[in-house]
Amino acid sequence: MAGHGQFKYGFHPHLPGFKHQFLAKALGATLWFWIFYRARKDGGKLLGEHPWHHDDHHEEGHH
Repeated sequence: MAGHGQFKYGFHPHLPGFKHQFLAKALGATLWFWIFYRARKDGGKLLGEHPWHHDDHHEEGHH
């Protein structure tokens, strides 16, 4: 029965359409751009660096 090219039972997934593929790629790219953006802005805090540990932000006259 299975040799005839038709299956009566079983799992037969359908391929996603163009709209769903495009939407998945667009949302995936947005996710990664957001992750890289936040890593650029807040990455130091995640790695244990804190702004008050750096000496390059001192004003003149304040030690």
